[in-house]
Amino acid sequence: MAYFDLPEAELRTYRPERHEPADFDAFWAQTLNEAREHARATQFELVQVPLTTVEVFDVTFSGAAGMPVRGWLVLPRARREPLPCVVEFLGYGGGRGLAHEWLLYASAGYAHFIMDTRGQGSAWRSGDTADAGSGGEPHLPGFMTLGIRDPHSYYYRRLYTDAARAVEMIRSHPAVDAARVAVTGGSQGGGLALAAAGLIPDVVACLPDVPFLCHFERAVRITDSLPYGEIAQFMRVQRHAITDVMSTLSYFDGLHFAARAQAQALFSVGLMDDVCPPSTVYAAFNHYAGTKQIEEYPFNRHEGGQAHHDLKKLTFLNEVL
Repeated sequence: MAYFDLPEAELRTYRPERHEPADFDAFWAQTLNEAREHARATQFELVQVPLTTVEVFDVTFSGAAGMPVRGWLVLPRARREPLPCVVEFLGYGGGRGLAHEWLLYASAGYAHFIMDTRGQGSAWRSGDTADAGSGGEPHLPGFMTLGIRDPHSYYYRRLYTDAARAVEMIRSHPAVDAARVAVTGGSQGGGLALAAAGLIPDVVACLPDVPFLCHFERAVRITDSLPYGEIAQFMRVQRHAITDVMSTLSYFDGLHFAARAQAQALFSVGLMDDVCPPSTVYAAFNHYAGTKQIEEYPFNRHEGGQAHHDLKKLTFLNEVL
């Protein structure tokens, strides 16, 4: 796809007005407090895998409303002291998959926690976490309109809470240095990283790649691509629900979390990305409150920088952590 969004010079300064609900902070404080009140002890089960340089733990922790969420904790086998930890969130439709798919950060000397995505994990990588909030075992998309008429019932209320709780939980493991935790992810995972950094103020680093879930007001109007297209299709049929839908989405917009995040940040953006349009990424970047930088990939779409960007992320983490 050729360039379809704002000219490059305008992208780099694009900082739209934020339309934040008056009770945004109260909503999220209540949501996280409810999750903490229902939390149970985290289970770390050592998994026997044919890998000689890492140890793997199958993790079950309490997410939204105390519901169980799965994940992998991958640790370098040779370690002498608590390690900085990278918490990773996943793209839309994917799950945690198999442990041996996650060797990059542990190979670089970090603890690495990969959070499974409730109800997803069926489109491109398997998952194991049901979404008890909607009665759903892992299944195919879509998820964008589940409970979308009310922020209390919206699917992403549960998923954002899982992300914040994942950061809080992983700090309890003795192999993790609780003062050195970074969050990252691509697409949906990038949006979750922004949410976690906005909700947990002492996260040290945030690395959102081609982040999704940002600047909904613009995204649903300038791209037909999924997953934003799910919302547009819903409103195309449910014409009377548009006001409620946009009101709900305002509680989940990455712009508002970015405006609260203080972690040092490294963003990435594909300037031909029709899934997460570059203006929506730059809107989050330009509202981001902490120290920040962004890597542009001028001829890439939603794949972004891929392995080339992984090297830049490792360099960034080595400097920050």
